[in-house]
Amino acid sequence: MPVAYVQEFPIADDDRSTTNYDAVAARLDPETDRPQGMILHTAGWDEEQKVFRILDVWETKEDAKRFMDEKLAPVLQELMGDGPPPGAAPARDYFYELHHVV
Repeated sequence: MPVAYVQEFPIADDDRSTTNYDAVAARLDPETDRPQGMILHTAGWDEEQKVFRILDVWETKEDAKRFMDEKLAPVLQELMGDGPPPGAAPARDYFYELHHVV
């Protein structure tokens, strides 16, 4: 069953820097090395909610988890060490099942 995965990072002090996101995206390069099961990836600012939101759609939750464990986690470890800088962790981080994907 397809799932959506959402992460929301609070905007702190009007900081619109995407340095961390850009560094991770450059290492993963999903445009040329698309992860198995990824249907859609988006990232951008939600000014009303004051967050930088990442929204992915995956064929299955297992595909998403495999990507996170095997590809994303090692890149995050390399770039950020034992954890994200203060204030850089997502405030929301969750999956939900999708009824319909076009």
